[in-house]
Amino acid sequence: MGAESRKVSDSLVETVHIVRPNHLNNSGRLFGGILMQWIDEVAALAAKRHCRKNVTTVSVDNLHFIKGAYPKDDIVIRGKVTHVGNTSMEVKVDTYVEDENGKRTLINRAYLTEVALGHDDKPIRVPRLFLETEEEKEEWIKAEKRRELRKIQKEGGF
Repeated sequence: MGAESRKVSDSLVETVHIVRPNHLNNSGRLFGGILMQWIDEVAALAAKRHCRKNVTTVSVDNLHFIKGAYPKDDIVIRGKVTHVGNTSMEVKVDTYVEDENGKRTLINRAYLTEVALGHDDKPIRVPRLFLETEEEKEEWIKAEKRRELRKIQKEGGF
């Protein structure tokens, strides 16, 4: 593993939030926009850990709300880099509700594409991603498929 390569685990970010009254929508659940902000922050932090540069979010894929979160829920958000291109990184972000016993229930999964920026705010090359586990290798293969789908959608005007 050379200087221009980093492990997936090097990018891991985990944040914890408590759902408070100002985070709620009119239905008394966690407002999706608040969760999207938290997810975007975690993705950017994971990407910055990988490339050690400033980053910007260029897309959010598959933001899938599985379950709601409610007042006083503990929200755990985990992000890690799953794929890299030349200047871009895909970050997988999973969101959980954690109960008092530490059991986590997945409530959201999202994939974000981040681009590394140089001092002039222009895209710059990112380190390669060193895959250590079978799970990381499988995630890379899935990320390649998502990348192809994004290209097709872009060509289609989406």
